[in-house]
Amino acid sequence: MSTQPKRQPVTSEKKPSVVKKMPARQFPVQHEIQKLEDELNAFNERIAELEGEHHRGHAMEVLKVNAMDFARQIDELRSLLIESAKKASS
Repeated sequence: MSTQPKRQPVTSEKKPSVVKKMPARQFPVQHEIQKLEDELNAFNERIAELEGEHHRGHAMEVLKVNAMDFARQIDELRSLLIESAKKASS
C-alpha cells in the first residue's frame, strides 16, 4: 500500500492580518480580503477533509480551482493596496 504525500493547502501569501479589527466601512478592501481569506480557509478545510477520506475526482478539482481563485483575488487586492500606498507616499 502506497501513501500519498500530504498536500499543502492553497494559500495566498499570508501576511499578518489586522483586518479583523478594522471597520468595514472605513477599510473596504481590507474587509474584502478578510472575507476572501475566510472563504479560502473554508475551502482548504473541506479539501483536507476530503483528501483524508481519499476522495478523488471532479468535485475535488472544482474545490481546488475555487481555492486557487480565492488566493488569486486576495493577491490582486493586496497588490492594489501596495500600489495605492506607493502613490500616496509619492
